[in-house]
Amino acid sequence: MRFALISDVHFGPAAYHQGKLRKLTHHAGDLTRRFVERMNADDKPELVFNLGDVIEDESRERDLAAYGEFVSILSGLDARVAHVAGNHDKINLTVQDLNELWRQSGPLHYSFDLGGVHFLVLDTVEIKDHSIHLPEEQRVFAEVDLAATTLPTLVFMHHPASEQRLIGNRWFERAPHVCRVAERGALRRVFEQSGKVLAVFNGHVHWNHFDVIAGIPYVTLQSLTENLDDDAPGRAANAHAVCDLDDRRLVIEVRGQEPQHYQVELRRPA
Repeated sequence: MRFALISDVHFGPAAYHQGKLRKLTHHAGDLTRRFVERMNADDKPELVFNLGDVIEDESRERDLAAYGEFVSILSGLDARVAHVAGNHDKINLTVQDLNELWRQSGPLHYSFDLGGVHFLVLDTVEIKDHSIHLPEEQRVFAEVDLAATTLPTLVFMHHPASEQRLIGNRWFERAPHVCRVAERGALRRVFEQSGKVLAVFNGHVHWNHFDVIAGIPYVTLQSLTENLDDDAPGRAANAHAVCDLDDRRLVIEVRGQEPQHYQVELRRPA
């Protein structure tokens, strides 16, 4: 099957950090529309995953409007759409708000099957400027969910569960505590012990990164709107990924200004 990824779109006003233009958030709408056009015309995925941080949080009213614009644009996709909640998405918006935008109900962690694959979505929690956590109930949910499925599984979350080094990352080199999930070791053991997880995908870190831990690849996708230049006028990363999964391998093509190609030969579950 073919699925696509988009992450950290950050709809909102141009975003500055330490006096420099860091996110081309004011171009998020145009970049997202072009993504939809490319998917429909060329790549034709069955499923598109939004890995979170749709908005550059401002206020509940503005965030609802910005998130609504994003969802409206993605509604033009000739594919199913699934969402992951990012930390910016939950500052002003409630679980009910996000469920209404996603047209679903229940908790923001969930799972579903499509095309002979099991998809597991986790909802990591940020304590602002302090730490990132996966609540214990979700670790248990993941363990029970993986035990119940007989299908190969892909996991999606906003924050990384890997041990990637953050040297050179403009956002998190000096703040790893608000990047990686604190309980990542325990979570990875759940993935490993299940024998069913083929790969784990996340956003948040605003760069492309690939780790393999205990045979499981952990894939971090760059932000759609990250400014690759040091300041204005800027150059958007325009990052997105198209992934092909079959019985033999997982191939991940990261598109945009920083293209990457990853290929994983699979150990199928017994």
